[in-house]
Amino acid sequence: MAKVSVTKKACTVNPLKMSQPVGGALAFMGIKDSMPLFHGSQGCTSFGLVLFVRHFKEAIPLQTTAMSEVATVLGGYENVEQAIVNISNKQKARLIGICSTGVTETKGDDVDAYIKLVRQQHPELDDVKLVYVSTPDFKDALQDGWDKTVAKVIEVLVKEPPADVARNPKKIVVLPGCHMTPGDLDELRDIIEAFGMEPYFLPDLAASLDGHIPDDFTPTTLGGISLEEIEELGDASYCVAIGEHMRRAAEALQKKTGLPYRLFDRLIGLLPNDAFISYISQISGKDVPTKFKRQRSQMVDAMLDAHFHIGGKKIAIGLEPDFLFDFGSFLVEMGCHLTAAVSTNNLPILERVPAESVLVGDLEDLETMAPGCDLLVTHAHGRQASERLHIPLFRISLPIFDRLGAAHITSVGYRGGRDLLFDLANMFIANMHVVKPDTWYPHVAEPGEAEHPAPPTSH
Repeated sequence: MAKVSVTKKACTVNPLKMSQPVGGALAFMGIKDSMPLFHGSQGCTSFGLVLFVRHFKEAIPLQTTAMSEVATVLGGYENVEQAIVNISNKQKARLIGICSTGVTETKGDDVDAYIKLVRQQHPELDDVKLVYVSTPDFKDALQDGWDKTVAKVIEVLVKEPPADVARNPKKIVVLPGCHMTPGDLDELRDIIEAFGMEPYFLPDLAASLDGHIPDDFTPTTLGGISLEEIEELGDASYCVAIGEHMRRAAEALQKKTGLPYRLFDRLIGLLPNDAFISYISQISGKDVPTKFKRQRSQMVDAMLDAHFHIGGKKIAIGLEPDFLFDFGSFLVEMGCHLTAAVSTNNLPILERVPAESVLVGDLEDLETMAPGCDLLVTHAHGRQASERLHIPLFRISLPIFDRLGAAHITSVGYRGGRDLLFDLANMFIANMHVVKPDTWYPHVAEPGEAEHPAPPTSH
């Protein structure tokens, strides 16, 4: 069990975490015809917008209530009203997902009351769904905003099925964690559909942010699960939640529809995927297809090939709590040592991380703890620490803005685990003989050759 501590610094120097509103907006982007709306200043929205555009390399739908100093003090109803009316009339959004920010949370705006007033004064907007989520960015992190948003969408939009509902035996609801990429969702979809099941992902980033080009421009999200599909999730027979932070959403769906759920806190590595595929085989009543048996064999062989290069390596890792537990456990299973582990929020899952200690802090803390490690694992903001420490950086999670294909990184399933192993091992191979500029390697003299003295120390 890891010992969890929280940094005592007065400020964050090099941020590791992304804010709650960013997590909430990302969840809304997995719903078709939606428009995420930040209730706050333009600067809050601009930051999130730039972050998403650089990561996904796509046009991102994101709007703001553009709170000024005066509006912040007096209250933001008029800004919320105008934003909702404009988005409905101009962008034709069918769902407006409102995420609060630090400015409006500090003021204490009652957005739920604002929405009721908008409903009363604008009956022409009755067909537009409005979902408000409290996501102050002065606390918690991306995965907290994501799980709150998914749970709120379920509470507001999912219909309660009748008592005698005829459940679809092939329909399964999948509640993916915020750390799962569109590539991960596509892999899960392939696995579930191979057993004859019909998966419905909430949110479905694989249908909206997977890099496809639409036939026509749309100012709202490019795809995702539809509002009609969300409303009818209650007639499914099964529900799978991935990541401990999705328990809240799974419980909300169970309370609303009576649908039981199975939670998988990990989905990277051999044993977690064995458990997942065995579960899908069990509920579908079908044997595991031959292709998955072959993929499993390939992953086992990849583990054998890669462990020569991965085993014994010291890792410095900085990720969101659930992803840190998942990815970190996979690395330890491959023989690595989590020498330095930093996360964004103090949650119980951190105690299960296979490391001596986990620090809730920032990338400066990770950089301080990382000297002597063989690999740095975090998002692209860790690149400066990587350069200063001369430790290679394995980019994972959001944001990755200095490499292409971030949306298609796949780590789940046997194929995802296999490719992840090769990427890790190849990084160690590529950096095996890199000489650090501040390191002197003594020369072993041949017989009759003079010894090379150590270089003089610079002052």
